[in-house]
Amino acid sequence: PFSNSSANCWSHLHPVNMFNSYNVKFYHSKALTSPYPGSQVERSQVPEDKVDWLIDWKDYNPVEYTAMSVLAGPSWADPQINSKGFSPKFNERDGEVERKSLNGLYVVENGRPRNPVGRTGLTGRGLLGRWGPNHAADPIVTRWKRDGSGNKVAHPVTGKNILQFVAIKRRDCGEWAIPGGMVDPGEKISATLKREFEEEALNSLQKSPEEKAELEKQLHKLFSQEHFVVYGGYVDDPRNTDNAWMETEAVNYHDETGETMDNLPLEAGDDAGIVKWVDISEKLELYASHSYFIKLVTEKWGAHWSEDPGPECRE
Repeated sequence: PFSNSSANCWSHLHPVNMFNSYNVKFYHSKALTSPYPGSQVERSQVPEDKVDWLIDWKDYNPVEYTAMSVLAGPSWADPQINSKGFSPKFNERDGEVERKSLNGLYVVENGRPRNPVGRTGLTGRGLLGRWGPNHAADPIVTRWKRDGSGNKVAHPVTGKNILQFVAIKRRDCGEWAIPGGMVDPGEKISATLKREFEEEALNSLQKSPEEKAELEKQLHKLFSQEHFVVYGGYVDDPRNTDNAWMETEAVNYHDETGETMDNLPLEAGDDAGIVKWVDISEKLELYASHSYFIKLVTEKWGAHWSEDPGPECRE
């Protein structure tokens, strides 16, 4: 259901004139995926020049869809708008639920939040639990690729050292991804990052209390050191709708010597089929906006990314 051949090609994405604090321009590509993930529901088609809400489009007629799993009322989901006793405080912290967007204020129209990046051809919440922003956290754990003698391995063409990151193969769509997940109500982002990494890449939920304590001790060293916030804001995600969307904070924890991660056995957790160290390059095809986050990390560390400098590097 996640197949969208142009999704990884940045030149084909739809530019939208909106920036976040990282000066990243947003696009809708995966957010126009049809049929909607996990369903037979087709989005109404949104032409490239009609994504932006500022463009007047009287005939816009999106399909309404919220998955049964969300309507069943699990703890992570909001009730339907207009449900008795449900009066969400949009654009602010609402009890334990963070309804503020990392991208600033969003419009609320007829009681429903409006996707800040534009039209998606679908209203309701789809598979997402919250009206408005649904917050996730993506821990990008990296180390240098090393040979048998422990020396860093450089790419034969660029001469730049190769960076590796811990990747999981998602069970839902079979794509490689950063082992992230949703922020629990009241949870600090830093706690989510660590918890998700433990659960998905180290299978901590299946460990004995003693094993878990040992993992915690080793991970504390990595997760308490200086880290690099790669990105914070809206994510072009196939689950997004006009009224609910994904936002994430992607944070890089770099193990410079490799010693911390050498002692941690990677083991796939509940949402992951496989977990392993993956060499980073532009050839990687990753889930949602993950390729973009990984590229920013390689720039930060001056690591290998592409064999072709590309037109944007030529004067």
